[in-house]
Amino acid sequence: MATTCEQVEQGKTSWPELVGETGQSAANTIENENRLVDAQIILDGTIIPLIYICDRVLVWVNDNGIVVRTPTIG
Repeated sequence: MATTCEQVEQGKTSWPELVGETGQSAANTIENENRLVDAQIILDGTIIPLIYICDRVLVWVNDNGIVVRTPTIG
């Protein structure tokens, strides 16, 4: 039986095409394209623990709410 991480990673795992989009729009797209992940909008520069979480996608945005990094699982 596949683990949760294996199931999540069978779907899409990165979204480079969302750089330049609004954070909320990107989060919605991510969760629609891989229903097993939770997209979290984070202000660029925020310090977070470097812990790999296989069902999390960080959506890094600037002060204007625009995605500035490729969202990826982790």
